Amino acid sequence: MNAVSTLQRPVEGAADIGRLRGFVTAFADLLAATRDEGAILESGRALLSRLIARDDWLPEQFTRPHPDRYQQYLLHCDSRERFSVVSFVWGPGQSTPIHDHTVWGLVGVLRGVEKVERFRQSPDGRLIPHGEQFLREGEVDAVSPRIGDIHRVTNGLPDRPSISIHVYGANIGAVERATYAADGTPKTFISGYANGVIPNLWDRSRNA
Repeated sequence: MNAVSTLQRPVEGAADIGRLRGFVTAFADLLAATRDEGAILESGRALLSRLIARDDWLPEQFTRPHPDRYQQYLLHCDSRERFSVVSFVWGPGQSTPIHDHTVWGLVGVLRGVEKVERFRQSPDGRLIPHGEQFLREGEVDAVSPRIGDIHRVTNGLPDRPSISIHVYGANIGAVERATYAADGTPKTFISGYANGVIPNLWDRSRNA
C-alpha cells in the first residue's frame, strides 16, 4: 500500500497554511514546465527560500519532536508522486544514520541549526568523508545522485529541537533507499512517515 494512503485524515488547521498551499502550487507548476534537474534545483531553491523566510505557517502537529528519534512528517504528496514536502524534526542530540535518497531533494532550515556530514563512495564501496556544513535558519541545501546523495544530519543545537522543510522528487516515504554502516555496507529501508494526519491545504473556507 502506498505510504500516503495509510494516513488517517486531514488536519483542520490551527495554523494559516495558505503559504504552504502557494508553495505546493508553485512547485507543481515548476515541474510541469521542466524536467531538467539543474533547473528544478535552482528554481526550487528560490521557492523554498521564500517559504522558510517566515515561521507562521507550519501547523504545530508537524513540529513535535520524539524523545528517542527524529520525526519525518508528510506535509504534501503530489497526486502523481512527482514530489513530496516533509517537515523533519530533531530533538536535542538526535541524528539520522548515514543514508541516501536516490532522488533529488532540497532541504531548508525553518528553525534551529542542522549539521550535515557528507560522504562519497569509493570504487570498492567504502564511505569517504566529503566535508561538513552547518545549515542555519533560512539556508537551503540540495542533494541528488548527480551532485552528492549520501549524508548524515544531526541537530546542531544541544538544548532545543531543530526543524527543516524538505522537498523530494518522489513520494520519499515510499522510496526504497539505503542506510550505510561505517564500512559502506548498505541496508535498504523505506522510511514511511511519522504522522497519522496530514494538513488540509485545500480548504479555503477560513480564507487561509
